[in-house]
Amino acid sequence: MADVAVELVLRSTRVITPEGTRAASVAVAGGKIAAVLAHEAEVPAGARLEDFGDDVLLPGLVDTHVHVNDPGRTEWEGFWTATRAAAAGGITTILDMPLNSLPPTTTTDNLRVKQEVARAKAHVDVGFWGGALPDNVKDLAPLHDAGVYGFKCFLSPSGVDEFPELDQEQLATSLAEITGFGGLLIVHAEDPHHLDAAPVVPGPKYADFLASRPRDAENTAIGNLIAQAKRLNARVHVLHLSSSDALPLIAAAKAEGVKITVESCPHYLTLTAEEVPDGASEFKCCPPIREAANQDLLWDALADGTIDCIVSDHSPSTADLKTDDFSTAWGGISSLQLGLPAIWTEARRRGRTLEDVVRWMSAAPAALAGLAQKGAIAVGRDADFAVLAPEETFTVDPAELHHRNQVTAYAGKTLHGVVKSTWLRGARIADHGTPTEPTGLLLERQN
Repeated sequence: MADVAVELVLRSTRVITPEGTRAASVAVAGGKIAAVLAHEAEVPAGARLEDFGDDVLLPGLVDTHVHVNDPGRTEWEGFWTATRAAAAGGITTILDMPLNSLPPTTTTDNLRVKQEVARAKAHVDVGFWGGALPDNVKDLAPLHDAGVYGFKCFLSPSGVDEFPELDQEQLATSLAEITGFGGLLIVHAEDPHHLDAAPVVPGPKYADFLASRPRDAENTAIGNLIAQAKRLNARVHVLHLSSSDALPLIAAAKAEGVKITVESCPHYLTLTAEEVPDGASEFKCCPPIREAANQDLLWDALADGTIDCIVSDHSPSTADLKTDDFSTAWGGISSLQLGLPAIWTEARRRGRTLEDVVRWMSAAPAALAGLAQKGAIAVGRDADFAVLAPEETFTVDPAELHHRNQVTAYAGKTLHGVVKSTWLRGARIADHGTPTEPTGLLLERQN
């Protein structure tokens, strides 16, 4: 280490590395991890020591599913507020979804608009997904070349007119184009025919809303996606899996070698249909939060690798759109700042470890997007960290959340895991929930 200009050493009795959790000192030079050393290793001359005692040092989380809505719907969210919430919650990298902003990220010109807006506001590193629409097949390769991490599509209406869904023929066309240049398609998988056939009952009853988004809609859409991916040897990713009924299909596809990965989200893994109060549309999302028995099977699938990762699907809106009519209220859960403690609270209850949580919320999302410099405390990676007090608890107060509209389904819940600080490339970007000035970079796909 003598020939490396180490500026900073982070020390803890519990450092989560790819090889396991151990007492260690992590040396940082030039924003990168230079060495992972013995806990009592001598601190190089000129380097600053930060000793976190028994608090856990883990790699900064990577959230590949965030709706920032900036520009165009910045009253819903924005890069300044979203990335502050991310930093406060131990997240050091986000990937922004291509819709709910105006313009959507469906051409290279629109991508440049988005990047220009984000550049000065990013408290964490930010990358971008492109969008696959019925009429933009010609734009996919240029967007890929411009550095987006892949392409999102819907198989049912998205909720915004400027981002229409793909039918099965359009899906095949877009997927063939994306596969031709080695890209990734990420899919909101709900079948429109099942949704059209489901009853829509206006009003405040959550049971009525749940019946309007049946599991069969997810199961059928995922089955069709698997068939297309298998036929084209394409790489696909299922967004926000909610229906446990689809798990056998996914497991079988993986066993056959289909290139499919799957995410779920904190709300499906920590909240249940049985606990949603009538009229409480802060719990509304699509696909919906389902029953406790369904949730148990999602956790089993995380444990056996059928589900690869956990990301937020942070999809906020203004409070006035969260009416007490589940049929018309905006669907989306705001959880960017709370995902780590929410998941850790449930994981520890189920006998899972913080190492599991790091795999699901840092390593696996980084691997999905090809973020080779993120996702692990290992030599050569970016010096991105979260410091967590896993035994401490707090009660969620919406007033303490940094995202723009302080509406959350987690209000009043007591959670385990207090994020003490967050570090990006060796610089502290949040301290006890208070972010610093923005130092995040805009990322582009490198492979």
